[in-house]
Amino acid sequence: MTSSRPASGADGPRDRLLATASALFYEEGIHAIGIDRIVSEAGVPRATLYRHFAGKEGLVLAYLRGEDAAIRGLAAAAAAAPAHEQLGLAIQAIAADIAERHTRGCPCINAAAEYPDPTSDVRVLIDSHRTWFRGTLAAAAAAAGVEDADGAAAQLVMLRDAALVGGYLDGADGVARTFTSAARAVTGTGPSA
Repeated sequence: MTSSRPASGADGPRDRLLATASALFYEEGIHAIGIDRIVSEAGVPRATLYRHFAGKEGLVLAYLRGEDAAIRGLAAAAAAAPAHEQLGLAIQAIAADIAERHTRGCPCINAAAEYPDPTSDVRVLIDSHRTWFRGTLAAAAAAAGVEDADGAAAQLVMLRDAALVGGYLDGADGVARTFTSAARAVTGTGPSA
């Protein structure tokens, strides 16, 4: 994955902080990255971070909210399609995400591993995202006529989780193809287009 850190002066200080932190958190891990490195690479004073975020955890939450918003945007694009196409588009979007964007695993799974307390704000946000994601897939499966839409959605989430980890370890392109094949088998939606 190429770094998404902006060039100095590309955006306002809040945007630079968030883009820099997001790239560093995803590439190297949340607890491995300190505030000093974030503000240095973003090119802003430390006080600016505290003016825009509630410390490092506030920045972590903003990073995860950004990931959530990106996935919700992809889901909205699929939901705008005719009902019978939504599930196939969702599967394609997940495969593309595995192959092109999240090549170091799932940001939510990575963050959850670093925040083991299920009552932490980070884990509550992740749980909310996963509940929404599973429900969105269930709705797409139901629209496609899948008999057990909730069961199919649970299997798709599990396949996606495994594929994101597998893509990081084994190579994203091959794993994305395998995910697509398995997802279509689980949902009975046939071969990939």
